Amino acid sequence: MSNQRTHRVAVIPGDGIGPEVTSAALDVVAAAGVTFETKSFDLGAARYLRDGFVLDDATLEELRGFDAILLGAVGPAIGDTRIPGGVLERGLLLRLRFGLDLYVNYRPFHGVDGSIAQGCSFAIVRENTEGPYVGEGGVLRRGTAQEVATQGSVNTRFGVERCVRYAFERALALPAPKVTLVHKTNVLTFAGDLWSRVVNEVGAEFPSVVVDYHHVDAACIYLVETPERYGIIVTDNLFGDILSDLAGAVTGGIGYAASANLNPARTGASLFEPVHGAAHDIAGTGRANPLAAVSSTVLMLEHLGEDGAARRIATAVADFDGDVAALGTAGITKNLSERL
Repeated sequence: MSNQRTHRVAVIPGDGIGPEVTSAALDVVAAAGVTFETKSFDLGAARYLRDGFVLDDATLEELRGFDAILLGAVGPAIGDTRIPGGVLERGLLLRLRFGLDLYVNYRPFHGVDGSIAQGCSFAIVRENTEGPYVGEGGVLRRGTAQEVATQGSVNTRFGVERCVRYAFERALALPAPKVTLVHKTNVLTFAGDLWSRVVNEVGAEFPSVVVDYHHVDAACIYLVETPERYGIIVTDNLFGDILSDLAGAVTGGIGYAASANLNPARTGASLFEPVHGAAHDIAGTGRANPLAAVSSTVLMLEHLGEDGAARRIATAVADFDGDVAALGTAGITKNLSERL
């Protein structure tokens, strides 16, 4: 059971089904015997539409002091154009990643029955604070026939190495340790060369780990045709963003996918969230599937040192064989809690 330590967890329920799945996930954690002291933060699309607030310095610093952050889902309903593109993505989600130095995005995948990747387990380690998402670039002569837009990809030795090292450390726990770098080194020669050299140099420190390389376009094919070839995929921010959604699709759907935005150095609170969106169309109907949010709390519990509870919840999720549509949010939560 739990070591009885009370963990301080910030909860950002967010929008749409976010409040429902975070509430369900916290109920499952409680059933596993772990005590969280929680504080809810009203952030997301609804808050922005109400008063224009996204995330200020004071709130960011308050979040830094928690042991962990649980996020539900953030975003407006499909078709709602009242929030300009990038306001929430850059102002909230990316600011949390950059401000808290959440430099690893870790997403484990387990193929559910009936999926393309049935029976396969692998993970993607994505560099989370560099690449094209840092915002380097600009626009000249906007709105004219001569408009020029540039978007640079920032890759530092420091940022790449700490991400790659995390991937190799994770690989050590696999039955057949393997790390595959995914990039586009034949075209992105500068960034690709840096990533390749770092993987080879760090890999030399882990002789028991098999090292491989795939171009990103080939990796898209392999994830569909032979996902069992992967153990840990390590890649940059942009490729990782794309591949992790594809991986979610081939393992059963992003509705089952969990993620951890990690600061392994623990200089800021790590953030855990399901990969799915806010799904406003089913919000309040009791139909939201909380399994991805529950699996995200498994990653949170591992981060907090609650390994026993994490294993029990992971087992309960893996053994879950109920009808998601028939049970709904409350029924799935009850099913998991009773297993614990």
